[in-house]
Amino acid sequence: MRKIIVYIATSADGYIARPDGNVDWLDRPRTAGDYGMGAFYRSIDTILWGRKTYEVALEFQKAGIKGAAFDPKVKNYIFSHHPPSSAAPPVQFVTGAIPAFTRRLRATPGKDIWMMGGASLIASFLDEKEIDEFVIHMIPTLIGEGIPLIAPRHLDVPLQLCSCRRFSDGVVRLHYSVVKPKPRKGLGGNARPNKRLKLTGAPK
Repeated sequence: MRKIIVYIATSADGYIARPDGNVDWLDRPRTAGDYGMGAFYRSIDTILWGRKTYEVALEFQKAGIKGAAFDPKVKNYIFSHHPPSSAAPPVQFVTGAIPAFTRRLRATPGKDIWMMGGASLIASFLDEKEIDEFVIHMIPTLIGEGIPLIAPRHLDVPLQLCSCRRFSDGVVRLHYSVVKPKPRKGLGGNARPNKRLKLTGAPK
């Protein structure tokens, strides 16, 4: 089955951006192989975006930042409660329930799926038990405050370490699989402790 993978970078104190969304601390010399990004990108054909992350990408495009354009060779889904009346390809807006959307997506033949984020969208997918793996690149920089990897929730999600790699510049890549809860006896294989079916929280 296709996996939904959070592939992301955080500061050493667990933030994905400064409070204003700035990610200047990610601007660092590239290592050989660019931390494995090329191989990962070849393994996916779909990207999931929160509305605010999508808008940040649009600002990067306006600023002429290289690599900020949406790739027409992959499917880009933007989650938003209030989508625009029209959207130019290659993006498509999603307003429906996460479980129904992911069920259709996983049933469609294809490669793995990149959960781009941000924090609220990742949390919403975790609420629905729809995240399979995390690949976190921890940057050796403390920024003190900012947007966390996951929006605040009362979460207790066990992870299993798949691999850990240290790069020459001090970046550490942590690859975890999400340990899925076993269905309760008598409730069926699709039972979920969390019965919220709608998109929760404002995607970022």
